[in-house]
Amino acid sequence: MRPATDLSRAAGLPAPRPNVAGLPAPRPNVADLPAPRRVAVLSVHTSPLAQPGTGDAGGMNVYVLQSALQMAARGVEVEIFTRATSSADPPVVHVAPGVLVRNVVAGPFEGLDKYDLPTQLCAFTAGVLRAEATHEPGYYDIVHSHYWLSGQVGWLARDRWAVPLVHTAHTLAAVKNAALADGDSPEPPLRAVGEQQVVDESDRLIVNTEAEAHQLVSLHHADPARIDVVHPGVDLDLFTPGDKAAARAALGLRDEEQVLAFVGRIQPLKAPDVLLRAAARLTGRFPALRVLVAGGPSGSGLAAPESLIQLAAELGITAHVTFLPPQSRAQLVDVYRAADLVAVPSYSESFGLVAIEAQACGTPVVAAAVGGLPVAVRDGVTGTLVDGHDVGDWAHAIGALLDRGPETMRAAAVEHAATFSWAHTVDALLTSYGHAIADYRARHRTDVTVRRSGRRFTIRRGVRA
Repeated sequence: MRPATDLSRAAGLPAPRPNVAGLPAPRPNVADLPAPRRVAVLSVHTSPLAQPGTGDAGGMNVYVLQSALQMAARGVEVEIFTRATSSADPPVVHVAPGVLVRNVVAGPFEGLDKYDLPTQLCAFTAGVLRAEATHEPGYYDIVHSHYWLSGQVGWLARDRWAVPLVHTAHTLAAVKNAALADGDSPEPPLRAVGEQQVVDESDRLIVNTEAEAHQLVSLHHADPARIDVVHPGVDLDLFTPGDKAAARAALGLRDEEQVLAFVGRIQPLKAPDVLLRAAARLTGRFPALRVLVAGGPSGSGLAAPESLIQLAAELGITAHVTFLPPQSRAQLVDVYRAADLVAVPSYSESFGLVAIEAQACGTPVVAAAVGGLPVAVRDGVTGTLVDGHDVGDWAHAIGALLDRGPETMRAAAVEHAATFSWAHTVDALLTSYGHAIADYRARHRTDVTVRRSGRRFTIRRGVRA
């Protein structure tokens, strides 16, 4: 990201104070940074083992699991804490050597959605602390929380264990509320309060893009010097170009069709209705047009596949639309390869993993020019960015790309996606962790007392949760 002084200036905030020599405080070389042995990852509201594309499972699930696997391959152990959602969930799942998932019982298994979970954070925190209490002090070197609910648990674990907290928000309430789709529900004020607390308490903040860094500074007055920009990645061994005809045959699609794919949760935020409405304007011009929708229900408003099916009927394009349930990662490869283009019409998107996965398979993307999508998609080179959600604009962008020939962007799309690997992501994550650990140790030479914001916390290692 840009220097901290640039971020502060852009947000209208004072720059971080220089050292006594009037120069920026020196930073240790990357090679000199401490490396964690074991990371406690918190993902309260959704399990990394859940199927992306349904419920609350999406890009964050992929991020948590893939980064953990990559860290473990480098000898860093990762333990992921998530809330159990079924009595059948085992307490511990060994995903791979060095990666395990702990399913923490917190509240009833059924009948709770994400907005009810704040009431269960005490129970979840107790489960996390009790798991750590079975080990010797110092078992975890760092805590990495994902989403604000996890951050609430994270800063308590941070103070209890005397280790640094790194937090990734993934989305922010203020950003989502500023770009609500019709029929969508705003994020509650409680979330914004909770997000501010987590920003204040975290030792480092990880964001997907520079745009998100600016949002943290301007909306939550985050210290730019504590923000690290880390782009998410893509599995470049799995998501590769392949035989389009074979992929279409596997999905029951015809070779002569122009296929537009949507991959993700069916919710107002993701705006699959925008794609359907745009497609309805194009079927006269492209009679072989096919819209492929792969995903399951989530959220509020347009929250069930039946609603989208009904919309297709109202638009008179039922015969042009194929609905698929949420697809496994291996199945998604066929979806991307079969498509002429992938549409990402989201109202807000902190990055857009679907866009990168599609391009890795050689498929260009038409995406909304929001959030991190302008980073994920190179406008005019690997796809098209659309300002706003006007159906006419979307129909024009899709039609123009089909006329041009999506294959003309194939090579550029693959080349662009190749710059986003999970190996690169984990390089940056481990660097951020190293800075967090080094800075924390410099501030707290002992794990007996911790001073934060003028308060004193006593870490009583003789008293276990």
